[in-house]
Amino acid sequence: MSDATSGGPYTLVMLPPRAPATEEWAERLERELPGLRVLRPLLPQDVARALREADAAYGALPEDLLPHAVRLRWLQVPQAGPPPGFYYPALIEHPVRVTNMRDTYTDHVATHTLALVLALARGLPRYMRDQQAVRWEPDWDPDSVVPLAESRALVVGVGAVGAEVGRLLDAFGTEVEGIDPRRTGEVTGFTRIHPADRLDARLPLADFVVLTVPHTPHTEGLVNAARLARMKPTACLVNIGRGPTVRLDALVRALDAGQLRGAALDVFETEPLPADHPLWRRPDVLITPHVAGAGPHAEERRFAVLRENARRFMAGEPLIHVVDKAEWH
Repeated sequence: MSDATSGGPYTLVMLPPRAPATEEWAERLERELPGLRVLRPLLPQDVARALREADAAYGALPEDLLPHAVRLRWLQVPQAGPPPGFYYPALIEHPVRVTNMRDTYTDHVATHTLALVLALARGLPRYMRDQQAVRWEPDWDPDSVVPLAESRALVVGVGAVGAEVGRLLDAFGTEVEGIDPRRTGEVTGFTRIHPADRLDARLPLADFVVLTVPHTPHTEGLVNAARLARMKPTACLVNIGRGPTVRLDALVRALDAGQLRGAALDVFETEPLPADHPLWRRPDVLITPHVAGAGPHAEERRFAVLRENARRFMAGEPLIHVVDKAEWH
């Protein structure tokens, strides 16, 4: 089945709010894809009017504007995993096909993940606080570090990012296992991939549990009090996937009880993380503010996905990075 009807021209709406880097995209798309008209409305009434003409759209489509999207057949999400609430019931039921930006930041996110693992392995969160306090307190206890070459990592979610994280950890001599509901067969750097129902059985064996899973109805609250209790008291938790997969109250209680060695988090249930949250003050926790995807060429890569999907849409070819709307990913 084609993603667009034959003929044209086609109309794509750039929905507000728009990042400054995307302002030139409209001209580039129209120049590189003859037959495509790109609208950039700002006022609500103009957005509604543009949507009534639109075959496609880029951005977030609020529920109150969805009834105006009478012709809409393709919606490009600006992120790999949009914020909670993006996939509301009416959008899921709507016939529009949705694509996302998955795999766009794989190298950046995997490198950031490895930095978090290395920081925890070498006790850097504590030394960073010592530096701020101008305190010289070296810890020569052999148990103060985790030797990666003698450790086992469990990567939960072996998509593009998870697979790259496993490959990088394997280079340090770490034994890497994966958990994934879909992926089977051999993956470079992994000793084995387990199905999702094996998570509870593998958690007690891991020195590092690395979460790269998207936020879906099945992964929300995936790491709760019961699963944290299954982990080794010497294990570390790293989350660079999506914040709602980890219950932060349960994580704080587990750390307080000595159930974990430490944690490194780039994503959180509530963002920004509230200033009074106890995780900010813990010496065994490393926090980065949802920046794992930061790095060069990000905007050009996102434009490349949008352009390729626009080309495919106009040609009636299958789109890339199609989302299962019911699964939010």
